[in-house]
Amino acid sequence: MAEGKPTREEALSLLREYNKNEGLIKHALAVEAVMRYCARKRGDDEGKWGVIGLVHDLDYEQFADQHCRKTEEILRSHNWPDDYIHAIVSHGWGICTDVEPQSDMEKVLYAIDELTGLVVATALVRPSKSVMDMKVKSVRKKWKDKSFAAGVNRDVIQKGAEMLGVELGELIEDTIMGMREVADEIGLRGNPEILG
Repeated sequence: MAEGKPTREEALSLLREYNKNEGLIKHALAVEAVMRYCARKRGDDEGKWGVIGLVHDLDYEQFADQHCRKTEEILRSHNWPDDYIHAIVSHGWGICTDVEPQSDMEKVLYAIDELTGLVVATALVRPSKSVMDMKVKSVRKKWKDKSFAAGVNRDVIQKGAEMLGVELGELIEDTIMGMREVADEIGLRGNPEILG
């Protein structure tokens, strides 16, 4: 690991070592893209934010009952820096860990992890099956329908937005914009005929 900073290649290799489920891989790529977008918007370290987003659910496929705790163990065995590990573990705050998100990077990860799931679900019921033509209002409409994507924890998203001091609409916009950058990789480029 160069200068103690894990590279994207190392992170992706580790992700694929512990995860075979393509849905989980796509989720990791979506979260990575949104993290990179949000880092860029804030003038922060895009590479670091992206790597943290990429491996945030590293242990989920094999160790769901030990989520975040097992990731910490795996990353420590690979000599990952403490601040990376803290950021990753903090996304489970109040759910499976008591590590509270402190930095903007940690708060963004906490907020957008669940939100990417809502954006994916919203995209898949659209005629275009795409994030490329998605508007914030489409996601807001689905947000209000509690039976839609019922597994998405809207309270966590709301709490994350409040911790960041941003409106929910801005958080949704950032999430859509980030996911557009990897639309092909996550299967949400959609139907070009419908997109016009």
